[in-house]
Amino acid sequence: MKALLRALIGQGIEALRANGTLPADTLPPDFVVERPKTREHGDFATNAAMLLAKAARSNPRALAQALVAALPASDDVASVEIAGPGFINFKLAPVAYQREVVNVLRQGEDYGRNLGGNGRSVGVEYVSANPTGPLHVGHGRAGAIGDCIARVLEANGWNAKREFYYNDAGVQIENLARSVQARARGFKPGDTQWPADAYNGEYIDDVAKAYLLGQSVELEGSTVTGSGNAEDIDSIRRFAVAWLRNEQNLDLAAFGVDFDIYFLESSLYKDGKVAETVQQLIASGHTYEEGGALWLRSTDFGDDKDRVMRKSDGTYTYFLPDVAYHLSKWQRGYERAITELGADHHGSLARVRAGLQALGVGIPQGWPEYVLHQMVTVMRGGEEVKLSKRAGSYLTLRDLIDEVGADAVRWFLIARKPDSQLTFDIDLARQQSNDNPVFYVQYAHARVCSLLRQAQEKGLDHDQAQGLAALAQLDDALSLELMNEISRYPEVVEAAGVALEPHLVAQYLRELAHAFHTWYHGTPVLVDDAATRNARLALACAARQTLANGLSLLGVSAPEKM
Repeated sequence: MKALLRALIGQGIEALRANGTLPADTLPPDFVVERPKTREHGDFATNAAMLLAKAARSNPRALAQALVAALPASDDVASVEIAGPGFINFKLAPVAYQREVVNVLRQGEDYGRNLGGNGRSVGVEYVSANPTGPLHVGHGRAGAIGDCIARVLEANGWNAKREFYYNDAGVQIENLARSVQARARGFKPGDTQWPADAYNGEYIDDVAKAYLLGQSVELEGSTVTGSGNAEDIDSIRRFAVAWLRNEQNLDLAAFGVDFDIYFLESSLYKDGKVAETVQQLIASGHTYEEGGALWLRSTDFGDDKDRVMRKSDGTYTYFLPDVAYHLSKWQRGYERAITELGADHHGSLARVRAGLQALGVGIPQGWPEYVLHQMVTVMRGGEEVKLSKRAGSYLTLRDLIDEVGADAVRWFLIARKPDSQLTFDIDLARQQSNDNPVFYVQYAHARVCSLLRQAQEKGLDHDQAQGLAALAQLDDALSLELMNEISRYPEVVEAAGVALEPHLVAQYLRELAHAFHTWYHGTPVLVDDAATRNARLALACAARQTLANGLSLLGVSAPEKM
């Protein structure tokens, strides 16, 4: 729809240049074509005349009148009006919306997709949990957001690579190994021999038992087997990390989240990438030594203070491997890199970007891009749910999936803007009612499938070609409103990809489902007249396809029965 109107407006501008209203060297402005907040102002509006008025040495409203007069005739446009200081409002003819039904059914799963990214490479990193325990609900929100960002970017023509960065080195991993070792020795939380910084969840006992029994873990083409020796801390560390990584992978698989690349922090040390990054930063001239430590002069690149890279004891601070890791993304050819993190990581963003700029290898400012999510509060029966027996101190993602299902979990975790606080109401997520948004949307899809089954059971033909040929019959208010909602889908996909906000898709699907349910209740579909019946079934099928496409971008199923 927007492309159609942009083309007409572009032709009108060319006509104004040709007749001298605009100087011949006037470049077409970067005008917008958008849907007004209320349909009373038309279906679309543009600010093109307001942007061109200065070049034409005219007031915007007068230029708007000239531009309207210069627009080529189009059967798709029912009327054009000038509003306010020079906005131009368009009302489209039913044929424009009816043609969108044809587009949906012909393009199928490709409806709404575009080639804006032109196949360029983008890395999307998300979850990236320490392999020290089961995934919690916050990891689930990160997984849903990151996976959906990758999906909407692919729908916008990007070649998205999904990446999981394992922090498998450092103090937390040592605490994990000591925790499992204590369990393997027969100690438990509360015993005097229990380490002060140990992990207390029951899963630590599960890991220790598996290790002592000599169980094996298959992970990415390799096998890690427990030696059963409670005194071999290196063996315990390897096994515990592998065991918990595998558990996390199983949780993510149940959630419909997967990855193309698993990147280990430990590999940066093993392959010498951290040391190489330090040497590059030193060579760049943006480092200095003070108090026995090596500092990055990150204030040269917008950070609020300089940062320690290597402490006086020779160990590296945690942000340095982050710089080395993101450098590897650049070296692997990512034109864009997007990192999804919890909001508590906000303080690390500036220093990582500063480190990348200091390297002087051509990485652009603002690279990587960050998407931060806020915490999730889980409620049941009006009270907050915090604990899991297995994890000990937090509610796990698997707990939530087991209770309400992966579809509901994904929907609720993606349905709001990432930087907003989110309350997950378990009672609402379990409801089979219109109050439950995921049920409401999925039910719209299932309802169309039910219509098609009923038609078959009643021996009524469903001729899609005849239905498309008879779409001109569908000029009533409810049908046009449903077509209008369907036509918004490509715009929503584009907007979600540009803003990295997949919750826009969820919001849109609720509105589309509402338009469908309203149409369904007010429009008899399986009528005797074959042309009318097939036209209405064609519209229903267009709604079903659009719903399915949108649900796919959220990783939520589109059931045929409910």
